[in-house]
Amino acid sequence: MTWDDEPKLQGSFQSLPVHYWEQGNDKGQEQLDNIAEEVAIALVYNGISHAVMMASPADLQDFSLGFSLSEGIINNTSEMYDIELVPSEKGIEVRIEISSQRMMSLKSLRRNLTGRTGCGLCGSESLEQAIRPIKSVTPQVLPSSIVIQHALSQLSEHQKLQSLTGAVHGAAWCDGVGDIMLLREDVGRHNALDKLIGALALHKTNTDNGFVLISSRASYEMVQKVTSMNIATLVAVSAPTVLAIKLATQAKLNLIGFARPGRHTLYTKFNK
Repeated sequence: MTWDDEPKLQGSFQSLPVHYWEQGNDKGQEQLDNIAEEVAIALVYNGISHAVMMASPADLQDFSLGFSLSEGIINNTSEMYDIELVPSEKGIEVRIEISSQRMMSLKSLRRNLTGRTGCGLCGSESLEQAIRPIKSVTPQVLPSSIVIQHALSQLSEHQKLQSLTGAVHGAAWCDGVGDIMLLREDVGRHNALDKLIGALALHKTNTDNGFVLISSRASYEMVQKVTSMNIATLVAVSAPTVLAIKLATQAKLNLIGFARPGRHTLYTKFNK
């Protein structure tokens, strides 16, 4: 399998005619506006459809690998053999070939997720499936306030699709000094994080020293996905939920929310 190193914007938005109004110009004006694409993405494992997600149609190899890892479908990249993208009028089918052993485990899950943007619960057959046991992470040094603020100051610069459309989330990997090293975007916050996880796995990134920064709230599922990769710190631009804090505590994850210029809130802390 081969992947491109950098995220691609092609096909992720369209420039469409709109009527723009602003105060002082009652007639308004016609102009082009960049609108984010939202496409049905079907994930098909060894010929069996498993999930249909609404997502941005870019970096789908990263997305497929990241979803497979964060959902526990595979344990490492060696268990995924091939990915083929098959576009159609209704969306994109992603045909994924995984090891026979992992496919047997997948069949036993008996899940078929058909959901809205980044829907993480749709199709779950029980409460046990909805909220899986959380994995504990290896505690690492909590990023300093200077490091967190440095990462925040770079976020808008790295979110190219968000700058164009104003409609997508970003998930970034930041190194120990707060430099953004890798970022992926999607209309769904869970999808953006899965794309980042896939890219981190493909790049064989050492995640012992650094943290994930997301442009959204920190839901329980964002905590689950981060801890699945043994990442010790999650920083969110918006608020966490109570369940996210509870799971972060169980996993010994550093959880930071409301990260804005000049301020942030520390919800859980587990220093190395």
